[in-house]
Amino acid sequence: MNHYSRTIVIGAGAAGLFCAAELAKKCGQNVTILDSGKKTGRKILMSGGGFCNFTNLDVRPSHYLSQNPHFVKSALARFTQWDFISLVNEYGIAYHEKADGQLFCDNSAQDIVDLLEDQCKKGNVNIQLRQQIDGVERVENDSRVRFKVRANGADWACQNLVIATGGLSMPALGASPFGYKVAEQFAIPIIPPRASLVPFTYLENDKIFTALSGISLDVNVGFGNQAFRGDMLFTHRGLSGPAILQISNYWQPNESIRIDLLPNQSIVDFIMELKATSPNMLLKTVLSQLLPKRLVDLWIEYQRLAIGNKALAQISKADLQILDLLIHQWQFQPNGTEGYRTAEVTLGGVDTQYISSKTMQANNVLGLYFIGEVLDVTGWLGGYNFQWAWSSAYACARAIAES
Repeated sequence: MNHYSRTIVIGAGAAGLFCAAELAKKCGQNVTILDSGKKTGRKILMSGGGFCNFTNLDVRPSHYLSQNPHFVKSALARFTQWDFISLVNEYGIAYHEKADGQLFCDNSAQDIVDLLEDQCKKGNVNIQLRQQIDGVERVENDSRVRFKVRANGADWACQNLVIATGGLSMPALGASPFGYKVAEQFAIPIIPPRASLVPFTYLENDKIFTALSGISLDVNVGFGNQAFRGDMLFTHRGLSGPAILQISNYWQPNESIRIDLLPNQSIVDFIMELKATSPNMLLKTVLSQLLPKRLVDLWIEYQRLAIGNKALAQISKADLQILDLLIHQWQFQPNGTEGYRTAEVTLGGVDTQYISSKTMQANNVLGLYFIGEVLDVTGWLGGYNFQWAWSSAYACARAIAES
């Protein structure tokens, strides 16, 4: 065998870098990272508009989706958002809070990558980039070597193998199903993956809304028992914005989401009050004071608001019911999503029923670990997926160090 490292981490993203750094610091053992990319932390650099929403002030298990909802509890409790914030403060990285406790770098996401690279450097982590990995093989009857990884024509042997390859989102940054294939190779099931935290696309009948591209408004979006408040953006292909990305985690194909376009105002109450003082005012004039005029005009033009040219005095109870449904319970059925190309995360992944929640080790394969997005754990928008990367990586590093 050409190379040996006590632990090999496949993937130089958030989880992989942090795990390798923590492991090298904790027990001083040699750790190698193998990654196919040209540089580390590529997804980190793209995240948060280039400012990296690295965690959230309020992190709870309920902020995560998984077929095994209790799985995240142990790791999140042992390495919290406050632990990572302390590390950020230690490096003097300036950051700010946005809505709902989201923390972003003031300067650049590069600050987080630099932190992780420096942590790896302090632990003498061997980072090998541009490594085309052809496969993983289990080695039997050898206490020192459990796995052999074939990369760029060379063999890397190790005792512990950590899969931190992420999901399928953002394929332009090197996303691949490699981690899933390794799991399946060792008889670990995969929860079918799909793009999530992702914009929706229009059905053919709704493509009239392309004329509203660029318009953003504060809405409440729901599906089933789940709802999110935030901005929604009309695009030339569909609906986007934080509220839409959040609900995409819960939406099911061929189903409709409900959108409240005026979450702070009852349109019926507003019309009834105004009707008493300004009965001759046109409905479309009133609506244009509350909603984007282009949206109101488009509704009227395409007969989705046929009553728009009526004066308030002419508005009946039946008209008010139609208006209430249109504005507060708009049923929007997506054609689909933008897919992995623009998705921030992948829903689904390695079945956590087969993984230890305390160590991230596969229950049936000694020395094989899975961390980060490759697992069937998906956080809400707002720094939760990065926190899962830090927490799961820490749990894995601690387990290997203690073993």
